[in-house]
Amino acid sequence: MTLLSSSSIKFGRLTVYFTNVKTALSRSGLPDLDYALNPYAGCSFGCIYCYARLYTSDRRASERWGEVVIVKSNIVKVLGREARRMPRGVVGLGTITDGYQVVESIFKLTRKSLETLIGEGFHVSVQTKSPMVLRDLDILATGGGKVDVGLTITTLKPEIAELIEPHAPPPLARLKALKKLSEAKIKTWVFYGPIIPGLNDDLETAESIASLSAETGSTLYYDPLRVKPFMLAEDYPLREAALKAKSREFLEGIEAIIKRLCIKYGLECRKGFEATPLTSNMSTL
Repeated sequence: MTLLSSSSIKFGRLTVYFTNVKTALSRSGLPDLDYALNPYAGCSFGCIYCYARLYTSDRRASERWGEVVIVKSNIVKVLGREARRMPRGVVGLGTITDGYQVVESIFKLTRKSLETLIGEGFHVSVQTKSPMVLRDLDILATGGGKVDVGLTITTLKPEIAELIEPHAPPPLARLKALKKLSEAKIKTWVFYGPIIPGLNDDLETAESIASLSAETGSTLYYDPLRVKPFMLAEDYPLREAALKAKSREFLEGIEAIIKRLCIKYGLECRKGFEATPLTSNMSTL
């Protein structure tokens, strides 16, 4: 690490800033989540499709996505105060950042937040792309039925992952982490998304992820690419795919593939960010 100023450091290719926050938990509009907790702003994984940049208010991170991370230095202290007085509910940890990105290895804000939330009786739902989550198995195991962990797995092909998730842990590492969490009796789920035309929408990819979900007893969430304005810029590398993602043919094709696979593997399947399980509609097939 290189000190740049009293409020920032250089950490490898990242510029890391520090800030203090007034609140830690925010109300969540996502299905099944009451609160959201994001110990960091910005994300070092730099996934080129990431929607979170649109919901990150600090422009230092949102405009230099993947290059800037902001550490919320006092968030654990603030969370402690809030957790003692707020109604218990489900907390989504990492809704617009990854709680286990590289800076977590130093600052441990996610680990300390887990300790606080589980200790105060909240249900914690973690979503990540990082096997670093295994570091916190000791804490996750204390949550009993009030902890679940989701691994985002868009593809099992390294060359595709390197293109769309350039600094995220490789797919094989995520697969191994999912299996270890399942073996440790942690409730798990897989987030297969975004599904991008021409990159990870093929039957081979979908079936490999469905099979992995079945093997680990995981719920499967799937999410076709949700086209955002930045994806339609002339210089956006996935512009053509984004245009195709808006077509009815693509969307209906994905729905059909997922439904068939969920029946084949006996999976509980849900569309990302929607409350109704896909499995409730399978009897119509």
